[in-house]
Amino acid sequence: MTGITPWITRGAGLALGAGLVIGALALAWAASNVLFLMFMAVILASGLQPIIAWVRTHLPIGRGATILLVYGVFLLVVVGMAVFVLPAAVGQLERTLASLPPFFERAREWAADLRPIGLSEALTKVIDAAARAIVPAGQTPDGEAVVEVGIGVVGAIISVVTVLTVVYFWVTEHARLQRYALAFIPQHRRARARDVWNKAETRLGMWVRGQLILMATIGVATGIAYTLLGVPAAVLLGLVAAIAEAIPIVGPLLGAIPAVLVAATVSPELAVTVAIVYAILQFIEGNVLVPIVMRNTVGISPFLVIFSVLAGAAAGGFVGALLAVPIAATAEILLEGLQAREVPVAQDPTAGESAPGDEDPAVAEATRTNPPGDPDRPLREVVAGSRNPPA
Repeated sequence: MTGITPWITRGAGLALGAGLVIGALALAWAASNVLFLMFMAVILASGLQPIIAWVRTHLPIGRGATILLVYGVFLLVVVGMAVFVLPAAVGQLERTLASLPPFFERAREWAADLRPIGLSEALTKVIDAAARAIVPAGQTPDGEAVVEVGIGVVGAIISVVTVLTVVYFWVTEHARLQRYALAFIPQHRRARARDVWNKAETRLGMWVRGQLILMATIGVATGIAYTLLGVPAAVLLGLVAAIAEAIPIVGPLLGAIPAVLVAATVSPELAVTVAIVYAILQFIEGNVLVPIVMRNTVGISPFLVIFSVLAGAAAGGFVGALLAVPIAATAEILLEGLQAREVPVAQDPTAGESAPGDEDPAVAEATRTNPPGDPDRPLREVVAGSRNPPA
């Protein structure tokens, strides 16, 4: 009986731990919308922290006044977008939707004249499918649709207010919240945990500032270009291009498609011109602006960027793809904080041939500091990738 009791105790502890983990995951899944808003607020607050520090070093005001100043400017920008940009974009969206049915009718006539007949029928089916997704102009929505739209608008307003509130309290209470969270960690690990925390926030702050600069640049540039070209709904399309810019790799393509389609309702020539102008703007941004703005912001490999965007899109759609890169960057920092970096990991010798003297300097130093008589030499040589372990 005495031999069974420890196993029962361990099994009960394991079952309790597994139950707590499962319960925590279920709670996180149920509160996923709240966690999303909190994460958005933390990202925005991380972007404001360095600005607050910069203002404090250049203006003779206290920390509280600096926080209020920076947050006030941020709030004015958000309110200005909501008051001036969004209503114009919504109005242009309504006019664009009203102009689409005639465009689809012209597209059907054009497709009917194509040969061979198989190509004509295929394009006609695609056009009909796209037309069915558009509410016909002049159709009066029923009461249920109006209620759903009203609930959606109220929910969006509440979400924005919640994010702004959390951003304010995170910025003002950051030091106290950090001390409170670190109090749950053993004392000998707190310094490392604080460094990982600060590094993660710094990287997120650099990422969000860079993304906002790129989004604003692309949004303003495309809006001006579309206005000069005479494209309908220029403000709306500029806003769409700015939002799509936040998604790495596939974002620019997603931002170009609506503009080309709307320009096609005017003329095929305008659609081609819009595509060319958008490609030029993306070329300038990718080769001039991105290297300046996004230098050393996230610091993760292109493979992880692609993987995180695909995984985020599969898990959460557009929002998941939008937050995939900052989540991946934060996870990478946390994993780096859990790894032991005292002994470097050598490159796999089978991955490629190396000439004498090409070894990693850190590995060479680790090998030099462990003479053959060192009792830890076998382990260190395995770590360093030695090909000649001691007999």
